[in-house]
Amino acid sequence: MGLMDVLNGMQNGPRGQPMPSSSSGGGMSPLTMALLGFLAYKTVRHFSSSGQPASNPGGAAAPPGGGGGLAGMLPGGLGGLFSGGGAQAGAAQAGGALSSGLGDVFKQFEQSGKGDIAKSWVGNGPNKAISPNDLASVLGEDQINTLMEQSGMSRSDLLSGLSQNLPDLIDKLTPNGRLPNAEEAGKMI
Repeated sequence: MGLMDVLNGMQNGPRGQPMPSSSSGGGMSPLTMALLGFLAYKTVRHFSSSGQPASNPGGAAAPPGGGGGLAGMLPGGLGGLFSGGGAQAGAAQAGGALSSGLGDVFKQFEQSGKGDIAKSWVGNGPNKAISPNDLASVLGEDQINTLMEQSGMSRSDLLSGLSQNLPDLIDKLTPNGRLPNAEEAGKMI
């Protein structure tokens, strides 16, 4: 199952309920933008802190709009992270970025004392819930503000939506009960 399949399956929320949306038109819901933005934020932070370029690591010119698939869906022009270097190299880079981003998410939860919650999302058992307030303490103001800006959602809608959907997203991106390696994550994209 690919990342976009997971996100498309979440269009109506975790149990089929419509998700809060500030737009009534077609296209990507604000919450889907926030979920993608969250993963992209972690990926960009990983690239920036590792000394690798934060855009277009393959060196080839990115197609307008950042390309197709996940690359074209990332907010704020972050699609360049996953473009260049040919399809196979691009998938490998994207898989590495997604894998690293998921690892950074897990580390952020552990560092904030909520590692047991994140472990439940990765593991094969039931997913523990996280309250919007607890999620806010994990994310921090900078990350929340970035996600609000990218998604156009209010703080309360963003935190409520992420607290309801992030456990399911992480669970589906870790079907083997562990964080995926770069190759496994590349197949999801």
